[in-house]
Amino acid sequence: MTEMSETRPMVKPQNKQLMLKWSWRELWQGQLWPVAVALTLIIACVFALSALVVRVEKIMVDQGRSMIAADLVFRSANPVAPDLLEQAKALDLTISQQTRFGTMAFSEKAMQLVSVKSVESVFPMRGELVLESPSGLVHQVSPGELWLAERLFDLLQVQAGDVLAIGDAELVVSGKIVQEPELSFNPFSQMPAVLIHADDLDSTGAIQPGSRVQYRAYFNGADSQLKALQESVSLDAGERWLSETSQGRTGDVIEKARQYLSLTLILVILMAAATLVLTCMHYASTRVETVAMMKSLGASKKWLWQWLARQLTMLFVIAAVTGAGLGYLLEYLLRLPLTDVLPQPLPEMGFTPLLVSVLVALLVAIPGMGISLLRLVDAPAISVIQPQTEWPVKRKSYWLLALPVVAALLWFGDNSLMWLTLAGLAVLMLLLAGLGIGVVALLKRGKWRAAMTLALSRISRSPTATGAQLAALTSSLMLLSVIWVLRSDLLSDWQQTLPADAPNVFALNIAPEQQAGYLSTLDSLEVERSDAYPVIRGRLTHINDEDLLANVKDREERDESLRRELNFTWREQMPVHNTLLDGEWGGEAGVSVESGIAERLGLELGDKLDFMVNSQPFSATVTSLRQVEWRNMRPNFYFIFTPDVMAALPATWLVSYRIEADQSDIINQLGRDFPTVSLLDLRTMATRIQGIMQQMSLSLSVLAALGVASGLLLVMTLLRLSMVQRKQEIKLYRTLGASKKRISATVWGEYGIMAMIAGGMAALGAEAVVAALVKWGFELPVSLHPMMWLVVPLLSLLLVVLIIRSMLHELLLPIKG
Repeated sequence: MTEMSETRPMVKPQNKQLMLKWSWRELWQGQLWPVAVALTLIIACVFALSALVVRVEKIMVDQGRSMIAADLVFRSANPVAPDLLEQAKALDLTISQQTRFGTMAFSEKAMQLVSVKSVESVFPMRGELVLESPSGLVHQVSPGELWLAERLFDLLQVQAGDVLAIGDAELVVSGKIVQEPELSFNPFSQMPAVLIHADDLDSTGAIQPGSRVQYRAYFNGADSQLKALQESVSLDAGERWLSETSQGRTGDVIEKARQYLSLTLILVILMAAATLVLTCMHYASTRVETVAMMKSLGASKKWLWQWLARQLTMLFVIAAVTGAGLGYLLEYLLRLPLTDVLPQPLPEMGFTPLLVSVLVALLVAIPGMGISLLRLVDAPAISVIQPQTEWPVKRKSYWLLALPVVAALLWFGDNSLMWLTLAGLAVLMLLLAGLGIGVVALLKRGKWRAAMTLALSRISRSPTATGAQLAALTSSLMLLSVIWVLRSDLLSDWQQTLPADAPNVFALNIAPEQQAGYLSTLDSLEVERSDAYPVIRGRLTHINDEDLLANVKDREERDESLRRELNFTWREQMPVHNTLLDGEWGGEAGVSVESGIAERLGLELGDKLDFMVNSQPFSATVTSLRQVEWRNMRPNFYFIFTPDVMAALPATWLVSYRIEADQSDIINQLGRDFPTVSLLDLRTMATRIQGIMQQMSLSLSVLAALGVASGLLLVMTLLRLSMVQRKQEIKLYRTLGASKKRISATVWGEYGIMAMIAGGMAALGAEAVVAALVKWGFELPVSLHPMMWLVVPLLSLLLVVLIIRSMLHELLLPIKG
């Protein structure tokens, strides 16, 4: 006892400076530096990824909101209620109102049906309005001004300075509309646009009882205020909120990109956390003898925790500073490929990335390091003279896992995509671990050479350890595969949304006697076009003799398609851009139904449907169900009839075609030759949508590359730690006389088998996870990825080769003494 008390001051010095130096030396010489590196990488990756996510999401939101000209839009078929405007003012929101209606515009030489937008001077509150007058460009509409879409100058035979009658008002043409922030995607409800000021609306006298008018209120302000406004309003029939996520294909793209950004971030955090846990477990295993020695010299647990706390505090501070610096640099490097497509100046990222990265690192480090260190502090002192591999572990240490779990509950909330992913990964890890053990057991039954037999024996010696190792290696490969493959599926879906050769002009209201001439003109000009479709508007009135118009309230609750007129067509052949899902095309008195509306209305093959067109009823039987991609800007319809049902009804024709940048004069020529045909020019809209998609495609590719890099780091950490753990065993083999060649062959065989098993199972798991995500999370069609089944096992094998080649020579060095 005297000797013990004399040595205690050496272990527990009172000099804090000496303790600090000791802790610093232990930090870098005691194998704690790999933990510092792992923690630094977590902070750097999360900082870079969250910073880029913040910037890209702000850009996507700004782009989406510029498409609706405000942060939030309220649309109604009735004048906006004063109470709503008062509530918006009380929330300190900026407000602008707009009235839209269709009317005739008259010049001295022609007339044309136009879509009039009555706007205030503050319009637009997002995006850019470009108006060109003889005196230059302006960006707002002033009282007394009249701005026309470019086509109207030819159709109405006017120029700037001429007088144009809009209803009862006579206004002087100020110039042409070069660019509008608001763009619509419905080719069946488009007329050439006219902009007037709100002060001139009453003078037109165009709005009368029964007129079809749309009213809009635009709001700008903080997201919390906008949300409060939405929650305070109960929508009536014909009312709707419009936001950046509700605008057709752009809203769909933005929402899917957001989901992918969040998913990639959480997968990177999972892989980085696994790297930290592994390195910390390795550190704890290497310091057992040191802790046991200090205990044998009289060190208490309290003193050991003080000793470790100093190291961990220094470690975390170093990792936070270094990680934030590396993260900032990495975020800059990640943005380099996006320089040409990102707007300038870039949105500020604020302090969110730094706070998120440090908080995530802390939440991961507390259980990841805490559980291993609690076990290390409990190491028995007898380990100094008799190495111990197992000793009782306090179960309360596992309560540390509650911290990241509670944080995840608060962070994810009701995000079903995240919970689906995490639950699926947990189940898959267990299944893959069991599958890996089963594969190894099957391989053991075969006849192999001595090295391979020894390798299989080594793998199967401890099923629990083998299962854990295979599950860890498989899950890391699987996660990086999920990130990359999901990115590829999203980009593929976006390419289908708006392919490079998508139509960008629609010709509407083509009279039957004009159809042949119009199509022949397009063909003579070598314009790529779709088939021509007859179009007639009508309503669905009965399903199996059930009157859908009798109960107005029920009709409003069931589906929007039952509350308005729909566009019908008929064809001999199914459109090439539709996919037949069930039934047969053709027949007599038949109708093919789009699968989405069929699901919403509960329609099945053989159902009898009644329709009404111009007060004329007719019936048809559902003969087939079709899948329609509504976002491809091609003519698409809910209902396509057999010719015998509707061919006798009067209809106009529709055709879509593509005009390239150097073919703009074709639009003007067609407008002059066929003045009664309505042209919807979507070239500006298509260019903007493709620009947004290009931005997000590049961003997602960069983010996916970062996620894959994190996965590769995890895999290499797994393999290196596994090889280090083999060091003592290899020494034993050498002592017993095993040759370097035999040991080398055994190691190559063992890790080669594990690499191929893990690669194959990772491909299987990734296929399952991606299929679940695209079906229930992103709502995309499920497809197989054959290339992944080849690439992932080869990648796994390549990583094993690199790690073994770098470490095997060191492990086979001659044994000294």
